[in-house]
Amino acid sequence: MSTMSKYENVSTRNGFNSVVRHVKTTISLVETFSGKTNLADTLFEKSLGADLNGDQLAAILRMALVDKLGYKAVSRNLRSATDDLSAVSAEVSKWNAVDIVLAYHHPDVGLVVANPKAADQIAVFGALRKREVAVAYVGRFDKPSDDLCVTAAEVLLDLLEGSKVTVPGSLYKGEFTFKAAKKKKAAVEVPTATGKGKTAVKAGRAPYGSKKKAAESVSAPVAVEAPRAVAVPVAPAPSAGPRPGSRMTPQYSVVVQNELFHNGNVEAWKRIIDSYKTKYPTSEVYIYYDGERILNINSLFKWGKVKHGSTIQFAVAGTEIKDVAKLQRYLIQGASHQFEAFLHGPVSTVLKLF
Repeated sequence: MSTMSKYENVSTRNGFNSVVRHVKTTISLVETFSGKTNLADTLFEKSLGADLNGDQLAAILRMALVDKLGYKAVSRNLRSATDDLSAVSAEVSKWNAVDIVLAYHHPDVGLVVANPKAADQIAVFGALRKREVAVAYVGRFDKPSDDLCVTAAEVLLDLLEGSKVTVPGSLYKGEFTFKAAKKKKAAVEVPTATGKGKTAVKAGRAPYGSKKKAAESVSAPVAVEAPRAVAVPVAPAPSAGPRPGSRMTPQYSVVVQNELFHNGNVEAWKRIIDSYKTKYPTSEVYIYYDGERILNINSLFKWGKVKHGSTIQFAVAGTEIKDVAKLQRYLIQGASHQFEAFLHGPVSTVLKLF
């Protein structure tokens, strides 16, 4: 009976193939350690996380880091959360004494893994939330881990909580120096406080600003050209939602410029988001208001509290995030008196905005 339970998951073709794929992926990742490559760097650069679910990622972290290399693992339900992950990365990137992999259980996206020394990787955590679980894995590859590794993990989690910390001087001395990968520059649309413009950023990096910058207010409606939307005579394709291994942008602000965020604005937002999700079916758009996630956009109108000057936040999650700046511009217009531009065509059609 116990033998059957032990091997039950490989008793079917799908179960067996799933296990084989997991083993092959794990072996390929473990082989990277011979070159002393951070596990999160490998996942990030090869986008392997997109093919793994949360359970698989957690199993790989334990097997590769804890069981194989003896890394120290320290977990914590965050008692508070910093809003400046770039400052965390700037500090941790100087810790040459240890190698670190950070895992965060995002309430919307699931398990997210990053090298906290890399600003572009830790940025995909988006806005941290208190009471969610973060796990720091700290070690020295094939060298024994010690108490300093535990200290580094504890200090890192303190930094995530926004606490003032005292960093031991011994953490700055060692052979595990971090060098940011040099990548070609590419013009990528970047969300801004005004929703305008393009910015050149390094390809492969998350093209998103800090939460602080995203929270800036927009003093007037953005003057954007009326969307050249073409109503496509098809029903909205059901979104597959963010895949395992997805990344999430920080939350960006949209200031309501209409007298009231009324039913017309709500319908405009729904059609904008439907258009985005039809173009990018493996992505998801999350809406937040007053610190809470909004599952039904209609509730923003029903509350009657979302008026001129109110701020609504949104974030995008997915394995390949695109057109966030364009999405922001449309949402800004949809929250203004220009919302009617998005209401043309039958309700059953999808606007071709992206």
